[in-house]
Amino acid sequence: MDDLKHEDELLQRAQQLCSSREYCVSDITAKIDQWGENDPEVTERIIGKLVSEKFIDEERYCRAFARDHFKYQHWGKVKINASLRIKKIPAVTVAEGLEAIDNEEYMATLRELLETHRRSVKAKNRYDLKGKLVRYALSKGFESHLVYEMVNSLVNGLTSE
Repeated sequence: MDDLKHEDELLQRAQQLCSSREYCVSDITAKIDQWGENDPEVTERIIGKLVSEKFIDEERYCRAFARDHFKYQHWGKVKINASLRIKKIPAVTVAEGLEAIDNEEYMATLRELLETHRRSVKAKNRYDLKGKLVRYALSKGFESHLVYEMVNSLVNGLTSE
């Protein structure tokens, strides 16, 4: 009887957490472990109830995570993908979540990031400038082929002005 009461308390705590913002299964599993529950079967039952009652929806979580990290941290799809995969979210679900990012806005953000960074970069020559811009954009998680195209258009555009 005491175990059921404890499980209900954990479920209520998890429901409260999930109703305040989006969480994925691995986040809530970690929270339940942190709260002192060591029985994986109890954790699995709690997660099952949360998923069935739509407190946890990994597709919804992926879309929100991708949109927010792109919009506010200016992360690229590579970095968002890696972060979601660390949370043990299936690749198919991650791919669907990345579709929430508008391609035009994505390219505009990449261009804006590179133009802003270009103003603060001290480079010896065009080759050095390109290298620094490429490294910066790759560290933000943008795809290499897009970065190379954008850097080339920006740096080559300098000479034609």
